Amino acid sequence: MIYQDLLKRTADLALEFLGNLKDRPVGCPANYAGLLANMGGPLPAEGEDPLQVIENLVKSANPGLVATPGPRYFGFVTGGAHPASVAAEWLAATWDQNAFSSVLSPAAAAAEEVVRTWLIDLFGLPKEMSLGFTTGGTMANFTALASARHALLRTTGWDVETQGLFGAPAITVVTSAESHISIFAALQMLGLGRERVVRVPTDDQGRMRPDELQAVLARISTPVLVCAQAGNVNTGAFDPLPEIAAAVRGHERWLHVDGAFGMWAAASPNYQTLTRQIELADSITVDCHKWLNVPYDSGLVFVRDRSAHQAAMTLNAAYYAQGQEVARENHNWVPEASRRARGFAIYAAMRALGRQGVAGIVERCCHLAYRMAERLAADPNVQILNEVVLNQVLVRFSPPSGGDADAFTAEVIRRIQADGTCWAGGTSWHGMHAMRISVSNWSSEESDIDRSAEAILKCLHASDR
Repeated sequence: MIYQDLLKRTADLALEFLGNLKDRPVGCPANYAGLLANMGGPLPAEGEDPLQVIENLVKSANPGLVATPGPRYFGFVTGGAHPASVAAEWLAATWDQNAFSSVLSPAAAAAEEVVRTWLIDLFGLPKEMSLGFTTGGTMANFTALASARHALLRTTGWDVETQGLFGAPAITVVTSAESHISIFAALQMLGLGRERVVRVPTDDQGRMRPDELQAVLARISTPVLVCAQAGNVNTGAFDPLPEIAAAVRGHERWLHVDGAFGMWAAASPNYQTLTRQIELADSITVDCHKWLNVPYDSGLVFVRDRSAHQAAMTLNAAYYAQGQEVARENHNWVPEASRRARGFAIYAAMRALGRQGVAGIVERCCHLAYRMAERLAADPNVQILNEVVLNQVLVRFSPPSGGDADAFTAEVIRRIQADGTCWAGGTSWHGMHAMRISVSNWSSEESDIDRSAEAILKCLHASDR
């Protein structure tokens, strides 16, 4: 059997990678040209033995693999895949199900519907909300805003799916001054324009100011789409959702909340107050490859108005099965037709973790973020720029001998990445260069934080020696 030796050897190679992950340098030196040379060359005229292909792939790709699944990767908001989700992902690839239709895969349709009910219960959302499984946050935001576009133009008598945007009534889009870039990417793809927006000022933690939002809304006479966020990508701060929801509520208004990682706070008894009244939103987006720690790609989009969601996404062809309303048709809720069965990995992770396990990941990561901030802040040359309300820590370094803090912070970040003990990236925050630490991995422990903090401080003072 062609699969037997191949998959057994592949499993051994995968386990070898995972076994070395904890001690592997987190970053890797950028040698893109070397990777191209080792992995590339002319396409073979004849096919190669699959087992040798896998052996060569592992050998040539290994120098370019970043230890993002490991416990000391703090760049971006990136979780590491939970073992149950990895196993389910392997099965999903083996089963090779096309998840777009219940006819092609009743199991894939059932898995996504079960996950929908579990997540709605976990997050405390209205039971009627629809759910689409997308590639990630960008396409989740795209789907949500497409649903909003349909619903808002429908109030004016315009069917955007059939009539297009040529001559369509105007919609005003209102965002936070610190909305994530994926919101603007979605707007540009939807023909709403990433620069044709009204941006609401934020406070010192990046939270949308509700008084400024009310003033903006008072000047708008068109249907309006408001984009708020649960979890600022730099500080972790949440927009004041109760005040925003109250301001947006009404006819010809739609409230979207980008909750890529912050929405998971709703699963924790200790942090769910941060998401208070998020259930009043018309649409919400979430990433499962962040705090649920499932493999890429795995975004979610919840929409209150199921008819708007389906109208914005549904595609039909003569050869599609029709009239099977008792079964979920996954293609009704996402931009793609043919796609892998994303629901299996999420199903496995949620079943393996349970309600308490999901809450535990959130609470442990937040505790570790506080610990990191405390360890670093004890040094007089470290400034923590944000209120650590979730899993994000913003760090700025002051040169011990004086000088440009922006340039010095960038240099310390470079040293940290080269050191390899942990990995954190740079960001710009209110005119200052800073290092952003995101604690999102299910396997991170206090020892990883302490080891990383020690390495960071060593890099900070490296020039003193």
